[in-house]
This record gives sequence, C-alpha cells and structure tokens, in this order.
Amino acid sequence: MLAEMSRTWWVFLIRGIAAILFGIAAFVWPGLTIAVLVLLFGAYALVDGIFAIIAGISARKEVERWWMMIIVGLAGIATGVLTFLWPGITALVLLYIIAAWAVVTGIFQIAAAIRLRREIEGEWWLILGGIASVIFGVLLVLMPGAGALASVWIIGIYAVVFGILMIVLAFRLRGLQNTLVP
Repeated sequence: MLAEMSRTWWVFLIRGIAAILFGIAAFVWPGLTIAVLVLLFGAYALVDGIFAIIAGISARKEVERWWMMIIVGLAGIATGVLTFLWPGITALVLLYIIAAWAVVTGIFQIAAAIRLRREIEGEWWLILGGIASVIFGVLLVLMPGAGALASVWIIGIYAVVFGILMIVLAFRLRGLQNTLVP
C-alpha cells in the first residue's frame, strides 16, 4: 500500500492544493452568497472526489482495502453533484451535507492511517487530517446557527489546515518513493 501511495503522491498534493485554494477563496470573499458558496464547495468536493477515486483505482492491485478510497471519492462526487443539482439549497442543509461529507472522509482517513502504522513513520499526518475532518463535521452539526459568514470562515480554516496536511503527506510519500522496492 505504501509503495502505491508513494507512486501516486501527486494525487495527495493536488488534493492539498485544491483544499488550500478553496480555503483562501473563503477568506478573500467572506461575504459570499450561499449560492456561490454552494457552487464553490460543490466544485471542490467534486475535484477532491475524482482524485480520491484515481488514487483508489491505481492502488487496487496492490492494496487490499483500495475500495475505501473509492468510497471517499464517491462521497465527494455525490456531495458535489448534489450541490450542483440543488443550488438553491438552504444554509442549514448545506452545512449538514458538508458535515456528513467531512465526517465520512475523516473516518476513512483515520482508518487508512491506522492500517499504515506498521509500514511508515509519520502516519499521524493522515490521522490529523482525518481528525480535523471529523471535528469540523461535528462542529458544523453542533453549531449550525453560527451564521453563514462564520461558516465560511470555519470552512476556510478547515480547508487550509486539511490542504497543508495533505501536502505534507504528499511530500513525505514522494520522499519515500525511491526507498521502496516496487
């Protein structure tokens, strides 16, 4: 699994960059209307889902639980598509969709990191990314009335933190690429 992940390190890098760009956009335009936020989040979830599926498919021959990445990818794609199909969605429903997506992807990232514990050092980067996702999702459910502007800032912070963690993981995997025997 580690060998395959190190070969596709760039997928984690792209996911991280996309998350950071999404987070920066949330900070630069904090007064975004909910419709624009829906479309921006939908695009991010769709791109993230596509790259998670690419990672899962490329790992299918060597990784026993490659399907976990496929599930994460499908959750992202489904979330993205749902946001495009119903752009007039209310802020509360959008928050619950984002929260569910964050919790599901976080749980699968933690599970993947636990599986990697015996294979690499520093798997805690993936665990931290998963924990950040779960905490973010739970906070959205517990405090939905914080307002759209506060939600934009929370989403932006989460996206930047998650993106940084994915980029660090990508470069650690890239560094391991030459030390692993394929």
